[in-house]
Amino acid sequence: MSSKTSFILCTRGSALALAHSRRVQQDLQRVFPAWTFELQILKTTGDKLQTAALANAETSLPKGLFTKELEVALLERTADIAVHSLKDLPTDLPEGLILGAVAPRADVRDVLVFRSATAASPVGTKSPADWSPGARTPFAGKPFDGLAHLPKGAVVATSSTRRAAQVLAVRPDLQIVPIRGNVGTRLTKIATDPSIDATILAAAGLVRLKLDIGPRGDLRVDPRLQPAERAEVQAPPAGLLATLMDPAEMIPAVGQGAVGLEIRADDPEVALVCQALNHPNTMHAVTAERAFLKAMGGGCQSPVAAYGRVLGHQVDLSAASFRDGATRRAQERRPIRDAVALGEALAASLR
Repeated sequence: MSSKTSFILCTRGSALALAHSRRVQQDLQRVFPAWTFELQILKTTGDKLQTAALANAETSLPKGLFTKELEVALLERTADIAVHSLKDLPTDLPEGLILGAVAPRADVRDVLVFRSATAASPVGTKSPADWSPGARTPFAGKPFDGLAHLPKGAVVATSSTRRAAQVLAVRPDLQIVPIRGNVGTRLTKIATDPSIDATILAAAGLVRLKLDIGPRGDLRVDPRLQPAERAEVQAPPAGLLATLMDPAEMIPAVGQGAVGLEIRADDPEVALVCQALNHPNTMHAVTAERAFLKAMGGGCQSPVAAYGRVLGHQVDLSAASFRDGATRRAQERRPIRDAVALGEALAASLR
């Protein structure tokens, strides 16, 4: 066993990053109760660019937007483990760093969020200069409405090129606009801004923020929480509905729903600790997805998608490319030992 008994986990300071980092911290503390695990919060380049539109193809954005500062802490040995939303972690890691473990994957699906027809109109939150009765009528939907129920010309806010491409592939009549900010900020914009009709968020992110989709489709604080825990949760704005999107309709981002633990390659003590949280099936699935993304030559903002699942002793991988306005899809299944080759093969078929 390790002779080291104190470990520093570094993370971004967003509500979502803190949620999954604290979960990792708690899980490690449960497995190793005699050791200490401290959280160190760092501000990344991506956090400093809150006003940047990540989907703007004309904007040159740095690699490792949400990971660079965490990786510097690892290399400088001021931290032992960097906790990432795996979909933010580039496939090419800095020399000396490796993906040490992947925690069990949460729900990989995306969620369409929009205003309820019974909610108070958002029009009153805007001045006449921003909105007038002669302008486009804001959309308000019914429980479990999906993309097919959005009216022609409806505005979907997303800064994900992957999501935008898949929305337009099935509904080319819709409008896509960028949106920035954390989950809470985006939900508030949907609730109050009549120029936006819907947005798309990751189900895993909502769950980690302890939100839940009710039986009538309403977005709410998870009712299973204890009162003290509920008091600490930021409730979503009233009147929002959410609909889970099938992965066949909206293929997830590479690594979506998974939390990755990045460590130094030459630190076997930390590697041993991380292995206690590693989930083999999730690791096999995301290995295939990340191999696909790497072979496609893209990053987290690339208009490609991939979803791997372990079925028995095989990895089933669905992938899609939306580059150059063309939609290309592929699916294949191979033994788990060939996860990397599987991802590379699907990339070759879609390039």
